[in-house]
Amino acid sequence: MIIEIKDVSKNYGEKKVLENFSLNIEDEHSYVITGPEGSGKTTLMRLILKLEQPDGGKVGLLGDYKYPFINAGVVFQEDRLVESLDAVTNIAMVSKKIFRQTVAEELSLFLPEDRLFVPARNLYKQERRIVAIIRALAIPSDVLIMDEPFEGIERDMKLRLIPHIRDKQGKGSLTIFTRETKDLDFARIITL
Repeated sequence: MIIEIKDVSKNYGEKKVLENFSLNIEDEHSYVITGPEGSGKTTLMRLILKLEQPDGGKVGLLGDYKYPFINAGVVFQEDRLVESLDAVTNIAMVSKKIFRQTVAEELSLFLPEDRLFVPARNLYKQERRIVAIIRALAIPSDVLIMDEPFEGIERDMKLRLIPHIRDKQGKGSLTIFTRETKDLDFARIITL
């Protein structure tokens, strides 16, 4: 098991977002956490990433007691790209061990070559999401965590990206937080 979520609760003022939620996220498994807007999907993701602390319960990561850290490939709802840098640079900058040529080759599987070196601010929504996804896959990860990764992506591109993501998942876990579960039947669906 990589992530243990046990009896987690989180409130924002008077609003209860999560209440006594439990889930074990295991290696080599895929999960889709779904629910309507405001159901706690992003909050749960932020708790897993330790960007927030639960009001009750605990989120335990394998790295808490066995390793000093775990590597997570993450896609946030926001693209979080450096607007002045091109697509290749936005991906290559995550690690000194990544070669720009390798990034360009992988990215060209999903973007036309003339779009690889366009500043991020000039990329279309779908192109920006593709860059954010490929960036999350750029280094080997223990876990892949993606918040609404396919928002703004056409279905045919989504169907091309899914097998690529699953291939890069390797022996780690994949957790997708999304309102839309179409085409994600390979994963265990958990509704908040």
